[in-house]
Amino acid sequence: MSSHETEHGAVGHIVPIKLLVITCIALLVLTAVTVWVAKLDFEMLRMGEMNILVAMGVATVKCVIVALIFMHLRWDRSFIGFVFVGSILFVGLFIGLALLDTKQYQPTMLPGNSPQIQLKLDVLKASAASDGDHGSATH
Repeated sequence: MSSHETEHGAVGHIVPIKLLVITCIALLVLTAVTVWVAKLDFEMLRMGEMNILVAMGVATVKCVIVALIFMHLRWDRSFIGFVFVGSILFVGLFIGLALLDTKQYQPTMLPGNSPQIQLKLDVLKASAASDGDHGSATH
C-alpha cells in the first residue's frame, strides 16, 4: 500500500458546529421567506408569475446551501461541483421548458366551468342557501 491510499473508514472532513448552526438558521430564514412570499398577492401588482419565480429562486439558494455544507461539496474536488452545477442547470432547463409549454394550451381552454359542473355547483349553492334559511328559522 502506498502512503496516498486511505482506509475506507477514514473521516473526510469535519464541519464545525458554528457553521452548521449558521447553515440551519439560514435555511430556517429562507423557509420563512418562502412561506411569506407564498402569502403575498402578486396579482395586485399584475405580476402573477412572481410567486413561482421567487419560490424557485429561494429553493435554489437552499439547495446550494445544503449541497455545499451538508454534502461537503465546498471541500470536495472541483469536478464534483461542476457536475452538481450542470445538473442544476439541466433541471432549470427542464422546468423552464415545462413552463413554456403551459402557456401554449391556455388560449384554447374555455373560460369557466363545463355545463355539467356548473349545474352541480348551482345545485350545491341552492341547497346550502336553503339549509341556511331553515337553520336560522329553528333558532
